[in-house]
Amino acid sequence: MEKISSYQSEILDFTKRLISIPTENPLGTSYKACVDIIAKKLHEIGLDYTIIDVPDITDRNPFPRYCLLSFNGKGKRTLYFHGHYDVVPAQNDTQFRPYVEDGKLYGRGSSDMKSGLAAMIYAIKAIKESNIELNGRIGLVIVPDEETGGARGSQYLVETGLLGKDGIGMLMPEPTSGMIWNANRGAISLRITVKGKPAHVGLHYQGVNAFERMLVVANALLEVKADIESRKTDFKIEPEAARRSILLIGGRSEGGTNFNITPAECSFTVDRRINPEEDLETEKKSLFDLFDKLRRDGIDLDIEILQEGRSTGFPEDHPVAKTLADSVKLIIGRIPSFEMCPGLLEIRFYAQQGIPSFAYGPGLLSVSHGPNEFVKIKKIYNCATIYALTAAQLLTS
Repeated sequence: MEKISSYQSEILDFTKRLISIPTENPLGTSYKACVDIIAKKLHEIGLDYTIIDVPDITDRNPFPRYCLLSFNGKGKRTLYFHGHYDVVPAQNDTQFRPYVEDGKLYGRGSSDMKSGLAAMIYAIKAIKESNIELNGRIGLVIVPDEETGGARGSQYLVETGLLGKDGIGMLMPEPTSGMIWNANRGAISLRITVKGKPAHVGLHYQGVNAFERMLVVANALLEVKADIESRKTDFKIEPEAARRSILLIGGRSEGGTNFNITPAECSFTVDRRINPEEDLETEKKSLFDLFDKLRRDGIDLDIEILQEGRSTGFPEDHPVAKTLADSVKLIIGRIPSFEMCPGLLEIRFYAQQGIPSFAYGPGLLSVSHGPNEFVKIKKIYNCATIYALTAAQLLTS
């Protein structure tokens, strides 16, 4: 795709503009500004688009959320380009002042995944301006709230029937570190709040120590942790320890009001990450059965589900996977390896509709979310070319 070479300065400038908008999640206060810039770019390219104002039915976050949909081409067969514009909170405000050094673009979201959004948008521009006649269309889906589970992003589009219609495949530009992610773990993330009764330390016998009761719950989870973590996925992921299923206890914990008061409440999180070979409902029931037993044993506790998502996986020899891998080889000179994403991934929303979905992006997972997040600029251009080649091959065959 020779067109991509002529767009390089545009792609870099556009990526910088996206990074400069602090779309931190939470709270998502700058979402509209970011969506407006993307919409303006699509208009410049000559693409129609729809901005969807996503309602908040929980009243937990009053700030508006927006999904953006656009299509290039005609016909039903649709290859989706899917990405998110929210970023995790920055370590400091300077991360929203992007800069270039030694061939790298620094800034929050440079790796995850504003450079990938730019690459996908310019891949569509290259196909459009090359007058390639597609047997189908490219669907561009840009969503918020990926970093917090996607309830007012991809999940909302699923619930309203707007995600994945007539899809033959989906590509997303997550920071895959040069690999193709063809699978992801599922998740059941919970906050457990154990109840007690406050009392002065001198009258502690009149109270109920929520911390001590929380330890009973945590110890019960520790008893099942070994069995859970003995299970291994058959999907490729390195190192060997990463193949194990996951139960993380106490990622966040809090409780009590002072050292001389029996704590009335203590809470902690439980993050159960599920390999593709495991079933979400089965694993969820196992946890909730354990909590029900603890309640019967006299532990007063509440459970809040923070996020829930299915694991999924697609074979390396699927035609979409092979076409993507061939495009990568053509541009970078080697066949990429396939691996399972170590965390949750939005390919799951397409997988539940039977749409083969894969992630490949310009960024590095190792620097994403960190204080010195960056992306190699050349890889942005490479990915734009790879996306364009993959789409052209899949939609002209």
